[in-house]
Amino acid sequence: MTDLSSLPPDLPVPTDDGAADHLGGVSVRGIELAGTHGAMSLVADTPWTVLYVYPRTGGPGIVLPDDWDLIPGARGCTPQSCSFRDHHDELAALGASVRGISAQPFSEQRAFAARMHIPFPLLNDHEMTLAEAPLSLPVYPELGLYKRLTMAISNGVIRKLWYPVFPPDRNAADVVAFLTEQAVSG
Repeated sequence: MTDLSSLPPDLPVPTDDGAADHLGGVSVRGIELAGTHGAMSLVADTPWTVLYVYPRTGGPGIVLPDDWDLIPGARGCTPQSCSFRDHHDELAALGASVRGISAQPFSEQRAFAARMHIPFPLLNDHEMTLAEAPLSLPVYPELGLYKRLTMAISNGVIRKLWYPVFPPDRNAADVVAFLTEQAVSG
């Protein structure tokens, strides 16, 4: 069985295909999805909202697509989510609420959140509505899953974007560094 909590050293590095270039400055107000904490808006009532979008988490009994580790940027959802979990208090102290978003089955998200003690909501977009305007999030079309990206949102507008995200287990620390810099310069 593959150890989903760590990353193999030989993962292919994703390249920036430009699929997220349009997102800077886009408003995400008024968008709501079902989540592990109930239906909620993408934007929290805090100075910052951090949305990290991930393809899918693995877990007991879940079969990942063939050659999952060979798809640039696909592997690492569990380490990324656990990193945001581990930095949760630090992000909250910086005025940020965290939300994860995936198109994987909602039952799998709920089981993952419980198993890994994820303290923030995981939002479900199994219909891939965020792949359409106004966000048009990048996808792996052959898999029906989102590509990994992270957005820092303030006042309902995307202020910072990480795409592609690699390595995914360091993404939360990168977000903490950005929000710390914003607090110092703010």
